[in-house]
Amino acid sequence: MQRAIYMDWNATAPVRPEAARAVLSALESCGNPSSVHGFGRDARKRMEEARINLASRVGAKVENVIFTSGGTEANMLALASRGDRRLIVSAIEHDSVLKPALAAGAAVINVDRSGVVDLDHLRFLLEQDARPALVSLMLANNETGVLQPVAEAAELAHAHGALLHCDAAQALGRIGVDLAALGADLLTVSGHKFGAPQGVGALITNGAAVSALLLGGGQERSRRAGTENVPAIAGLGAAVAAIDLAASANVALLRDALEHRLLDWDPAIVVFGREVARLPNTLCFSAGDKAAETLVMALDLAGIAVSAGSACSSGKVRPSHVVTAMGFDAMKAGTALRVSLGQTNTESDIDAFIAAWKRIQAPATQIQPAA
Repeated sequence: MQRAIYMDWNATAPVRPEAARAVLSALESCGNPSSVHGFGRDARKRMEEARINLASRVGAKVENVIFTSGGTEANMLALASRGDRRLIVSAIEHDSVLKPALAAGAAVINVDRSGVVDLDHLRFLLEQDARPALVSLMLANNETGVLQPVAEAAELAHAHGALLHCDAAQALGRIGVDLAALGADLLTVSGHKFGAPQGVGALITNGAAVSALLLGGGQERSRRAGTENVPAIAGLGAAVAAIDLAASANVALLRDALEHRLLDWDPAIVVFGREVARLPNTLCFSAGDKAAETLVMALDLAGIAVSAGSACSSGKVRPSHVVTAMGFDAMKAGTALRVSLGQTNTESDIDAFIAAWKRIQAPATQIQPAA
């Protein structure tokens, strides 16, 4: 039987063995981290070790790490903490930022043809309205992998009395993430993007006030009520500790090899963001006029898992709002595929993808059955 090949790490990364062991160990234990007896103290210890690991990884104070159910809740918590500040967000944000921000009347920052946010437009938006603002700008785009000038945006924001929230969900575990270097006031991370179990994340502050979305008990220093998910948090802590950024260099070599082989086969392929800095594992491209949904299904039948843009749309494939924001037409947006790699991918996976791609793209009269 043909081995299934996973190339959708930006949707979710496989759980790291260290994280799985930490989850199992916590599940085999018993205790509410808010209880003062020994069982509760053991649960609290597991949770605080994870908090220390995460804080250390991003250069934050331990007390400023707020555990959440994932990146979406962390983003919502950040936006909800703006008080009476107006919102400014980039056009390429993840839907968990873009949808609530637009519903709240946010101003939208344009991006250029490469998918990089236009800092001059951000400056204009900050200057055209004297009211204080919260700017939300992701560190790495989930579809194209394009890295954003967060530090420069934060400097602009602070010069105009604004705060900056950075969604770093796709970045942590793939590139270095440092809260001070970014200048962010609020930072979102999502565990399942770097090998923790799904359903856990965090909002990390640099001293900015956070207003609780969930009210009830005093958990997370009264910033997020509800008994903490200790097994998932323990898994996140173990996954953070296991991050090895040196492995990203090998992943980048595989991504580059795939990109070059695709372009050698068909120079007309459009690679989005190719001319700027990207995540080392991400390749987003458009070829021909076959719909992304058709290509995803064809590759799946060939035993290869990829995505069409974001995987956070309840299983629905739709034209990429990111590609559209970059100024490409509806056909390019509707044919955009995302390949995202990880540490377990190999050169043979690249060979298999290229072979499958050529079969899928061949005219019907030339298609040969897979070996």
